[in-house]
Amino acid sequence: MKTALLVFGIAAAMSAVAPPAQAQNYPWCARYGNGFGGTNCGFSTLAQCLATVQGIGGFCQQNDWYRPPAPAVRSRHPRAQY
Repeated sequence: MKTALLVFGIAAAMSAVAPPAQAQNYPWCARYGNGFGGTNCGFSTLAQCLATVQGIGGFCQQNDWYRPPAPAVRSRHPRAQY
């Protein structure tokens, strides 16, 4: 019983510390089955998407929901000079 509680406690602690899941954000989507099948918006480049649909049918299009990542924020504090 103590082992089960220990395992449960460790799992709860790990899930509390883990970052939240985020949706993937990629600029290209593959549409299978002439638009009536599935959709996969997990491609970084058009070439990746085209290589996937080649031979299995479908087409590629830009992801309407794609938002590029925000640029990294630079610190406005000058670096310490040594």
